[in-house]
Amino acid sequence: MSTSSRRRRVIRTVIGLAAVLVLSVAGAGAWFYHRLDTNITTFDAGGVATERPPAPVPAAPGASVPVNVLLLGSDTRNDGNAELGGGDEGVGHSDTAILLHVYADRKHAVGVSIPRDTLVTIPSCRLPSGDWTKPRTGQMFNEAFTIGESAQGNPACTQNTVEALTGLRMDHTIVVDFKGVAAMTEAINGVDVCVPNDVNSHNIKLKRGPQKISGPPAVDYLRARYGFGDNSDIGRMKRQQAFLSSMIRKIQSQGFSLPTLLPLADAATRSLTVDEGLGTAMKLVDFAQSMQQIKLSDITFVTAPWRFSTVQSGRIDLVHPDVDTLWRLLREDRTLDGQATGELADPASPSAGPAASGPSPAAAPSSATPSSATPSADLPLAAEQLAAPVTVVNGVGTDGLAGRGAAAIRAQGFPNVSLGQTTGGRLSTEIAYDPLFKAAAERLAALFPGSRTVEEPGSEGVVVTLGRDYRPAAAVPTPGTAGAPGAPFAAPTGPLPTDIPSAIAQNSRNADTDPCANLTFG
Repeated sequence: MSTSSRRRRVIRTVIGLAAVLVLSVAGAGAWFYHRLDTNITTFDAGGVATERPPAPVPAAPGASVPVNVLLLGSDTRNDGNAELGGGDEGVGHSDTAILLHVYADRKHAVGVSIPRDTLVTIPSCRLPSGDWTKPRTGQMFNEAFTIGESAQGNPACTQNTVEALTGLRMDHTIVVDFKGVAAMTEAINGVDVCVPNDVNSHNIKLKRGPQKISGPPAVDYLRARYGFGDNSDIGRMKRQQAFLSSMIRKIQSQGFSLPTLLPLADAATRSLTVDEGLGTAMKLVDFAQSMQQIKLSDITFVTAPWRFSTVQSGRIDLVHPDVDTLWRLLREDRTLDGQATGELADPASPSAGPAASGPSPAAAPSSATPSSATPSADLPLAAEQLAAPVTVVNGVGTDGLAGRGAAAIRAQGFPNVSLGQTTGGRLSTEIAYDPLFKAAAERLAALFPGSRTVEEPGSEGVVVTLGRDYRPAAAVPTPGTAGAPGAPFAAPTGPLPTDIPSAIAQNSRNADTDPCANLTFG
């Protein structure tokens, strides 16, 4: 055999071996992605409310839009979680809820912790049977996750509750259980935290001071309330915020490459329940990589402005108007000091700078002329009447109708407004009310000419069912939040702050804050 023939055979052999190697690696990669995909559990989108805040539209063609992600921690003891959390199997609860707002510029983010004991209105939610519940007022926030009494919880119901509370549309919802926390911390070789004091309570033992934790100790650090500082849920949220900050720092230090993210995704997907939009490993990785330009100093964690409830002992009330300002800042994709980011920061853009004061056309009711049977809209309404829980139901089926009605009602000073489940077939608007809220119902009747009021003792506050006679005023979208007319809750109500409101600043921490600082309440 000639030298040239041997050389060609060697080259063919090398090329063949290289091809086999490439195909093997590609096959292994495909197998790995398939394994990750089969790990992921998704929840049924059929439980998501039909009446929702609108999806944001880009400020300019091709521009990015903000993304809202609801992060929920499940305390389910099923599927092996009892080994980490103790206790017995049963209904899953969610004592941890963080609304993560990623700004359109992909360089800023805010995570808002919602206290589990916050009194809210839980809107209509779907049961495992397929039936829908009636809205419930004065409920603890974390009870939304228990609707249906499933061990896996009801993430769609919690998502519905957050959307009704904030006027922000959730793009994604992620639920992680104890096993997920343990696995993810081990996948990144531990997270640096600070324990405020020695802990020896409820079978949890941790030493005081800075340390690196992973696995079961990380679960203990995050879930435990008693034995830490003041034993409060607010203190626990502060530790969770500090923990997430350290976890983000660790991931950023390791980089956002696939070799780094895939082991983390492998650990996470074994214990995650996500919406269908994040239902594959690559979607999770793509989402993580989309945030790699956010600096730690540009991530802020906030506890929704709160106070102890004067109505129910041991419960939490959100503080108005401070929390309304917080939700509005996020709806308009503005930083906590009211500044625009990214494409919205262009001085030539009509969205740059604080919104103009005074109500916009979106806030105007369909008619402000009260009928002779109702009190004058100019007379002040008692505080307890303004605080009446109001549920707005779309009785026609037209997309966004209930949201537009809710926006008109909120513009009149009613803060406790939620959206009910669409019914359809209603010809005229009806306002049903408990006798305790007769004055509120009469004021609302002035907003909806031709509506009829119906006294229903024992009903949940006031229920406004919109009919075909409702003619909402044309809505002007707020730049950066909603493009379609009738965007609920998006109407400007006055100038935005030029610095961070004190009630928000007092409840916030930057992700680059010392992990030992401000870990307890009181």
